[in-house]
Amino acid sequence: MVTRLILSGVRALIVVLMSLAAFLAVPPASADPAGGARITDIQHVTDRWDKVSVYSPSMNAVIVNDVFKAPKSGAPTFYLLPGIDGGDNLDPGVSFAPGTKSWFGMTDIQGFFANKNVNVVSPLGGQFSWWTDWVNDPTRQYQTYMTKELPPLINAQYKANGRNAVGGLSSTGGTAIDYAVQAPGTYRAVGSYSGFLTPSDPQSAQQISLTLSTGGLSGENMWGPLAGPGWVQHDPTQNVGRLKGVAVYAAASDTGDVGAVDRLPDGFGPNITGGFIERIVADSTRRFADTAKAAGIPVTYVARPQGSHTWGLFESEMQESWNSTIGPALGA
Repeated sequence: MVTRLILSGVRALIVVLMSLAAFLAVPPASADPAGGARITDIQHVTDRWDKVSVYSPSMNAVIVNDVFKAPKSGAPTFYLLPGIDGGDNLDPGVSFAPGTKSWFGMTDIQGFFANKNVNVVSPLGGQFSWWTDWVNDPTRQYQTYMTKELPPLINAQYKANGRNAVGGLSSTGGTAIDYAVQAPGTYRAVGSYSGFLTPSDPQSAQQISLTLSTGGLSGENMWGPLAGPGWVQHDPTQNVGRLKGVAVYAAASDTGDVGAVDRLPDGFGPNITGGFIERIVADSTRRFADTAKAAGIPVTYVARPQGSHTWGLFESEMQESWNSTIGPALGA
């Protein structure tokens, strides 16, 4: 296992992910869903791990996606979003190859899903994008990519059954839930792993704006004026009524305390930055769960006693979401 790293910077809500292997190029299958999205290349890393390059017409860009293939055709698909770093290294003093700090590197995707009949897909890139559609930046249209462009291609290439779920960590935890709000029917299950679920709250909007500013970007270019109508539109807590019929999982650590779940090196000491971030997202997650409960919307809500916004915590939350909520919803 690759060593779990903490997120650096209180404002950055940064995530940390794995190393790539050498791969062999193979020709992609042809597929062309609405808008001209298409697979441009497929590289084999192992017999079940592909790196699939997809042209996104909405962004006029090629996105690379890690794919762990189901052992049999006719399987559902579980998408896992990257965090604020998009899979690249943003931590000073630490060296990783581009795209290597990903779900496929920092967690045991291949071991956990080895005997499960599901395709696991994790796109790379999109630093400081929140993996959403930006109102003032045509190069950041990631919601369109994840709800309209990518799923049809994966379904066709891997003979999937069209039942989809999506999870996100830290900055993309709220985005994963928001996809079910913005594109009803695309994802039948969603998961937030220590995510931000109250973005339109004025204080939350300011925190997100500060995070984006560390990447040289403006929060107003994402969803318009801070805490305004665009932010409310993408706020899972403000839109819980639109999650009816969706299987929802949301977890965070109440304390932010370092624990065995973090899998940090011996002698690492307190994770002050990660713990601070985790307490912020835990409060946001709790408010979302309380609002959903009041509205009569079922949510699997887990408040963990330990965890300090690390890959060990995210992996544990993802696995728990699969066992309790997402796997059953996909029939896998």
